Amino acid sequence: MSQVTINRNEKISCVSHFRESVIIRRMKLPNPTWLGLLYAFSEMYLGLTHRARGVLSREKKSLRILWMIILGSVFFGVMSPAWFPTAVMPYRHTLRVIGFFIFVFALAFRWYSIGYLGKFFTVDVAIHSGHHVIETGPYRFIRHPSYTGALLAFLGLGLCIGNLCSLAIFIIPTTIAFFLRINVEEQALAKALGEQYRSYQQRTKRLIPFIY
Repeated sequence: MSQVTINRNEKISCVSHFRESVIIRRMKLPNPTWLGLLYAFSEMYLGLTHRARGVLSREKKSLRILWMIILGSVFFGVMSPAWFPTAVMPYRHTLRVIGFFIFVFALAFRWYSIGYLGKFFTVDVAIHSGHHVIETGPYRFIRHPSYTGALLAFLGLGLCIGNLCSLAIFIIPTTIAFFLRINVEEQALAKALGEQYRSYQQRTKRLIPFIY
């Protein structure tokens, strides 16, 4: 291959990359701050409209911790670029587009999973009259699809902001909080629903189909 051909290919590659960069930069996406507020308000709405009575103090404590971490992660994650401006991620314009679509899909999937449970969904762990294990739809392969959606939403939000510190703040504390919450929920459900839920646990994964 001649030097002329190599230079020509390099020029074509640079032009293609430039065009892609221009297209991505021109896409009018919502400010990541608004996405963070959208998520925070959606969680507040759930807290106000999907509460249950007669909940154990341990369960209330885990829920309170989860909410505090979610709100704290949104606040500190959104503010991190101002505090750590040098932690900018490479290809941040491309990652912002990817992150936006991950966020939209994740939030939609979370609400779809919540709606699929119907009256059985509450932000507290509660057993209703006639309560049974739901094993269809998003619950066919994973036991906590709404939490999968929540964690993916935080991943998307972190990519939208394009700051490594923001991404870490969105992912690490929330993942730990959701894992603690899942343990509390599964213990309560196994105790209340017995063998039906334990059998469901053996057939499914927690958050990622076939993996975890």
